[in-house]
Amino acid sequence: MTTIKLQWEISMVKTIFKYSAGALLLLIGIVTFRTISFSPAAPAPARPVTQAVDVGNVSRHLSEAIRFQTISYDNSAKRNKSRFLEFTQWVGQTYPQLQQLELTPVNELTLLYRWKGKDSQHDAMLLSAHYDVVPVTPGTEKLWQHSPFSGAIADGYVWGRGAMDDKGAAIAMLEAISLLLQQGYQPPHDVYLALTHDEEIGSKEGAAAVTALLQQREVKLAWSLDEGSFVLREMVPGVAADVASINVAEKGFLNLQLSVQSPGGHSSMPPAETAVSILARALTRLTDQQVPGGIDGLTADFYDQLGPHMAWLQRMLLANRWLFGALLEHELSKMPTANAMLRTTTAPTMLSGSIKANVLPQQATAVVNFRLHPRDSVDAILAHAKAVINDPRVELTVLQGMAASKVAAKDGDGFSRISTAAQNTYAVAGAQQAPLVVVSGLTIGGTDSRFYEELAGASYRFNPMVLTSAELGGFHGNNERIRQDNLVKSVQFYYSLLSAL
Repeated sequence: MTTIKLQWEISMVKTIFKYSAGALLLLIGIVTFRTISFSPAAPAPARPVTQAVDVGNVSRHLSEAIRFQTISYDNSAKRNKSRFLEFTQWVGQTYPQLQQLELTPVNELTLLYRWKGKDSQHDAMLLSAHYDVVPVTPGTEKLWQHSPFSGAIADGYVWGRGAMDDKGAAIAMLEAISLLLQQGYQPPHDVYLALTHDEEIGSKEGAAAVTALLQQREVKLAWSLDEGSFVLREMVPGVAADVASINVAEKGFLNLQLSVQSPGGHSSMPPAETAVSILARALTRLTDQQVPGGIDGLTADFYDQLGPHMAWLQRMLLANRWLFGALLEHELSKMPTANAMLRTTTAPTMLSGSIKANVLPQQATAVVNFRLHPRDSVDAILAHAKAVINDPRVELTVLQGMAASKVAAKDGDGFSRISTAAQNTYAVAGAQQAPLVVVSGLTIGGTDSRFYEELAGASYRFNPMVLTSAELGGFHGNNERIRQDNLVKSVQFYYSLLSAL
């Protein structure tokens, strides 16, 4: 019996090993097949844009625009209105062809142009850019290679506040429209151009007012295009090609105040817990227990479009999310930019406590900024915060909140036209490969598009300039600049987009 039992056990081990090996080989086969199948589609033929652009002129015009210190402050009473009016006058003087368009000043400082098309009954489209800029942080001026509002043209760049955010796009639009007007072009339907003056402080007088005016006029927009993302160069790990991220949505936000009350007193006789320690524990819980995320919805779309262009290992993981999903999310969560695509982010930003080092605070407060993923709502994030903190001594107050935008269709007409214009702009004659990897992405900040979506069938967010990690720090930071060849490409993009309507 012992021998028979041993033989049976050996047989069972062999059988288990055989089936396990077979299952492993099958799994490897499935993973490999899905990875191989997860390959880029054949690129559509691109037609390089041949329209010549005078790099000297467009650079000089942006330089002049930067010199107008159209600064938006949180306290709008600090606005130097005369600088804004001077800019709007400069636009009219510099681009006389715009006199052919119908101009409506909105709240005096935002310029809304209507370019009448051949068929005004057809749904229109809207281009938008803002010309206000954020302040330069006092004391950092010496860190700039060129004065922040000099508009210096040096080393192949135009330097200054607003070069990339967002006067560069505004100037490129104006240059392209002027070229088309000089050539006698009339679009097939109405085209609107909005140059807004308060995007950096909420757009209430600019984009919001433009939207209200167009609604009053019963204007229907097929789609709109505003700032959002860029042509990303060497910024997407695992992808060698330039990536044009045409963003189809933007995050909302929630500013949540946390408050803790306590009796106070002298710090020489502290209780076991102070208002500060209770508040600190609440903040730690919020940051340790992030809002649940995942690779789904538009985040899944983003990686499904990007994945086929990645190296083999990344392709394998993305092609087999059913197997590696948890690993992927864990690794992506470690990277701030990727994590922002996965979930609603949590960022404690403001703190206050005692008025003196040896005085126990009677109140400690903090503000946490959440950037809402389209899958989440303000109410859902508030409920998450309450559940995670789980302490009735911490009072939660919503200071400000705005839901995420709608998600525009990535297979819509507007997206297709923007994608084609981008591919044509960066196409190289005779090249066999597509010049860009085009993906639909998510804007993690706020733009004027959140207002335009009220009347547009779809709102897209994309600037056609190449952006590198070296230039990224210029946004709201030091040494903001744009390459002169970037300006030329931007003009060619808007020219291509508009001339092909």
